[in-house]
Amino acid sequence: MVRLFLISVFWLVVNLGSGWADTLGIYTHRQPFLIEPILKAYTEKTGVTFQTVYAPKGLVQRLRAEGSRTRADLVLTEDISRIVELAQAGLLAPIASRTLNQQVPSHLRDAEDRWTALSLRARIIAISKDRVATGAISTIEELATPAWKGRVCSRKGSHIYNRALLASLIAHHGVNGAKKWAAGFVDNLARKPQGNDRAQAKAIFAGECDVALMNSYYYGKMKFSEDEPEQKLWADALEMTFFNQDGRGQHVNISAAGIIKGSKQKAMARAFLEWLTSEQAQAIYGAVNFEHPVNPLAPLSEELALWGEFKIDELPLNVIAENSATAQKIIHETGW
Repeated sequence: MVRLFLISVFWLVVNLGSGWADTLGIYTHRQPFLIEPILKAYTEKTGVTFQTVYAPKGLVQRLRAEGSRTRADLVLTEDISRIVELAQAGLLAPIASRTLNQQVPSHLRDAEDRWTALSLRARIIAISKDRVATGAISTIEELATPAWKGRVCSRKGSHIYNRALLASLIAHHGVNGAKKWAAGFVDNLARKPQGNDRAQAKAIFAGECDVALMNSYYYGKMKFSEDEPEQKLWADALEMTFFNQDGRGQHVNISAAGIIKGSKQKAMARAFLEWLTSEQAQAIYGAVNFEHPVNPLAPLSEELALWGEFKIDELPLNVIAENSATAQKIIHETGW
């Protein structure tokens, strides 16, 4: 029980005299630097301040322990499975916002109105500019074919990004089809799964592999990195491929949010979610973290526009969460 409270806290309080009356409490899986610019923009617009707990693990247990005594109003997550876990645990309240429903397509919202997507991250195929011809891969299914044997890099399959991708393949091809794909993919690996998404780009740059899976926003973070110029070289060595564009579309995952059932300020929390899915806030997501908007009317940032729009797989995200456990079992069985 003690470990539930060993969670790092950062504070963004612009108006120290406002107290909790004009303050929203947030629990989040997302790293502070990713959301601070967005919170600051909302404070400047409305005067509402935030007290935010960065909680990468143990949120379900913490909120259950706090119950109606919680001082948190919202939860922000970085993966569909994590927000669905909170919803299924009965910890989220209905959002009940017509404005938000108009701003976010239905396949990016919970059918029971307990959460909404805030931004999109495509899990794309990165290819070597020097060793792979543009257009040589057009579907995710091709990465499991013998043509790519010994040429693929990946982080561990058990990471939430890869598990969600495999969960989508279960939905499209069934359990046996997804297991066959995973086995073929693992057979094509150039090295043992390791590192994060940036490490896969570095491996392409170093010639260790020709193809890798990564989230699209990592490409932006490397390409426009000011602190680590070597990462610009990694990005310049690869080309992003949005897959299945002639079929069902590109698999995406989301950052998401919901209102905590025990919140004492649901109306204020709802207004914040409406703003987060507005065109203004969606532009901040793109500029800060190179994530794509969930609001179809929001323009792409200048950086995102460089690699263009893409067709999205509109598989309901609840389905991906439902298949997550089965995906993890396949990952274990195939050694990914």
